[in-house]
Amino acid sequence: MSDPHASAPAAHADDTHAQHGSVRGYLTGFGLAVILTVIPFWLVMDHVLTSVGWTMFIVLALAAVQIVVHIVYFLHLDTRSEGGWNMMSFIFSAVLVIIVLGASIWVMWTEDALMMPMSQPAQHTMPQE
Repeated sequence: MSDPHASAPAAHADDTHAQHGSVRGYLTGFGLAVILTVIPFWLVMDHVLTSVGWTMFIVLALAAVQIVVHIVYFLHLDTRSEGGWNMMSFIFSAVLVIIVLGASIWVMWTEDALMMPMSQPAQHTMPQE
């Protein structure tokens, strides 16, 4: 006599694993990624905007959106997978990377700004490019 509840643990085990995407989800993510790549390429190559600052801002904003698209559609990170721990570990890692990169850039900029200028005789002995 088979137990009707015997398949319940297997079904429960499948719920705890990250959801795998469907073909439609992967195609949606791919389409969005292509669009979010083509738009900045077009903006830069055709010089659509006259302001370099606005062009850089739009390219960086679309890059941030593309990161989110990759996280959602390809990495399948959301608040439901693994009880939210996957998303929390990703956010923690992202914050650490931002802190390390930001601090590194700050240190390099400060070193450059505070570097002592070269003396006049030392400038003449430097090779000219």
